[in-house]
Amino acid sequence: MIATRYLPFVGRLMIGLPFSMSGLGKLVTYGATTGMISAVGLPFPPLAFAVAVAVELGGGLLLVAGYHARSVAIALAVFSLATALSFHSNFADQNQMIHFLKNVMMAGGLLQIAAFGAGALSIDNRRNGSELRSSHAVAA
Repeated sequence: MIATRYLPFVGRLMIGLPFSMSGLGKLVTYGATTGMISAVGLPFPPLAFAVAVAVELGGGLLLVAGYHARSVAIALAVFSLATALSFHSNFADQNQMIHFLKNVMMAGGLLQIAAFGAGALSIDNRRNGSELRSSHAVAA
C-alpha cells in the first residue's frame, strides 16, 4: 500500500523531534543541566552537557532527515539507555520508573530504525536509490 511508504518518515519525525527539542532546551539551561549531571555523579559535567546536546540536537535532526539513520538510531538508542540508567533508576519513585520505561521504549523504536533503515522519504534512500530499487525488484 502506498500510504505505508510514509510511515517510516512519520516514525522518524515522532522520535527525532523530541530529541531535537530536548537538545535545544539544554542549550538555554546550561547551569541547571550541568547541575543535574553533577547531582547524579557523572564526571566532567561540561563535557557531558556538550555530548548530550550534540547527540540530542544533532542526532534528532539527522534522524528526521534520514541521514545515516541506522548509525544515528544506534547512537540515540545507546544514549537513551545510558540516560535511563543514569537519571531514572530510582524505581521507588513511580515517576522515575515511567521515565525509565519511556527511555527503554524509545531505544526499542530506535533499534527498529537501525534494523530496517530510514525508509522511502530519507536522504539515505535518495543516496542509495538505485541499490534499493534493485533489491525491491528482486523481492517482487
